[in-house]
Amino acid sequence: MGKFPMLKPDEEFELARRVRDQGDSDAAFRLISSHLRLVVRIAMDFQRRWMQNVLDLIQEGNVGLMRAVNKFDPDKGIKFSYYAAFWIRAYILKFIMDNWRMVKIGTTQAQRKLFYNLNRERQKLIAEGFDPDASVLADRLGVDESQIVEMQQRLDASDMSLNATVGDEPGGATRMDFLPSVGPNIDDAYAGNEIAVLLQRKLQEILPSLSDKETYILEHRLLTDDPVTLREIGEKYNITRERVRQLEARLLQKLKNHLGKAFSDFSEDWIRDE
Repeated sequence: MGKFPMLKPDEEFELARRVRDQGDSDAAFRLISSHLRLVVRIAMDFQRRWMQNVLDLIQEGNVGLMRAVNKFDPDKGIKFSYYAAFWIRAYILKFIMDNWRMVKIGTTQAQRKLFYNLNRERQKLIAEGFDPDASVLADRLGVDESQIVEMQQRLDASDMSLNATVGDEPGGATRMDFLPSVGPNIDDAYAGNEIAVLLQRKLQEILPSLSDKETYILEHRLLTDDPVTLREIGEKYNITRERVRQLEARLLQKLKNHLGKAFSDFSEDWIRDE
């Protein structure tokens, strides 16, 4: 990448016009090669957060970069790197959506059986009025308490499907619901940085309606790169981890309902040919 120099704004503009007006492959190559650093930087950001193979993310990001070159309109007055970053992220997010798998949740048959039965048994205990702690779950499932604790720690980690429900309430919000999402008019949105402004405004609107616990979960678990654990929140408010999980699921549903009016869902329409 070091052998591909960064372009000046007027060079970007001229190359982009040649791609658009003449289909110039040499100009397209120069635009792509000069922005490979951007792909790597964005891929590394996703890799740290979602623990995917960074080479896979870079490959998908490169495809997004090529798409950006083909669709970019230099006359819109938008810097190409801003526009390209959108498509790079879109392709990386789509890759994560399509390829994320439960990792290291269960490597043996016994562990897989425990994984599939644990949440169901927990729900039964809650319905019966019991606190589903590790000792009770271990007794109900006929396993050692240490196995319950280990499996719960794995489930509490970020090695979970983007399409999995956050919390235990069926039909609740998923992680995918809260990945950055914008409508189709990306040119105008990026020009005014409207997406970030709108998101910030919508979050400020909902804050007064949240309880102290919900506000803490929002600020220290959902809107941070270093989220606290369910256990830590439970200890802070002297409630069970299961109760924190329920509060988080309820909060995410509130956010989904509130933000859904302003942001369109992330979908394949982002990267589908017009």
